[in-house]
Amino acid sequence: MSGGEVAGILVAVFWAILVSFLAVVLVRLAQVLKATTKLVADVTEQAVPLLADASTTVRSARTQLDRVDAIASDVQEVTSNASALSSTVASTFGGPLVKVAAFGYGVRKALGKSTEAAPPRASRRTVIVGRTVPAARRRKQKG
Repeated sequence: MSGGEVAGILVAVFWAILVSFLAVVLVRLAQVLKATTKLVADVTEQAVPLLADASTTVRSARTQLDRVDAIASDVQEVTSNASALSSTVASTFGGPLVKVAAFGYGVRKALGKSTEAAPPRASRRTVIVGRTVPAARRRKQKG
């Protein structure tokens, strides 16, 4: 065997090892690609119904928001109408009712003073620091 034949055998062995290594790497890469394809298919299979549900939920929320907006505008209109009614009632009946009440009070006071005798004067008491002092003691303190 000459040096060229030995070198050829070494290159052939090296080449066989390299091809075997590349074959193993390619087989593993194929397995990874299969697993990735299956994972993407599963995610797609589960994501499509979730997206459909999300779309339905968004549509429902939009419908509810439109209803709430309509209710809010109706409430605003009712509030403004109630405010206008309140101011109208106050301006229409407020002045005359106050005058009638004042007149009635004056009549009651006038009739009350003429018919009833003056009530007896009760002893006056002065409050000092949370207690009452009879009028006699107060006069002593002054004089």
